[in-house]
Amino acid sequence: MIVRNLRNAEQTGRRIVTPGWESTRLLLKNDNAGFSFHITTIYRGAKLPMHYQNHIESVYCVSGYGEVETVADGKTYPIAPGTVYLLDQHDKHILRAETEMVMACVFNPPLNGTEVHDADGVYPLEAEAVVD
Repeated sequence: MIVRNLRNAEQTGRRIVTPGWESTRLLLKNDNAGFSFHITTIYRGAKLPMHYQNHIESVYCVSGYGEVETVADGKTYPIAPGTVYLLDQHDKHILRAETEMVMACVFNPPLNGTEVHDADGVYPLEAEAVVD
C-alpha cells in the first residue's frame, strides 16, 4: 500500500512550480499504478495552451472557476467545482482561470514527475523521475 499526504509531498521534488500553475504529483510512474495522480493549482488569470500528444488526461475541478477551450472547434466549456473533463482525443486546448483553480488530474501513461510543458504545450513521454 502507498500512503502519501499532500502537504508533505509539497515539501519534496514532487511539487513542480511554473508560470501559471503548480502541481504536486502524488502518484507517479515508479509507483507502478498504471497512471499518475496530481493536485494542480492553476493561478488566477492564467491562460495555458496545452496539447497532451503523449498522454490522456482527466481533470476534476475541486475549487475555482474558469473555462477550457478545444482549439480544433473553438468550443468553450465552463469549469466550476464538480466539473470533470477528459482529453481523450489528445485535444489541443486552452485552459483559462478566472479565479485560482484547484484540480485533481490523472495521466495515462503516468508521468515520471518532473515534466513541464514545452513550447507547444506538450509533456514529453519520458522525463527524469522524482526520487523520494
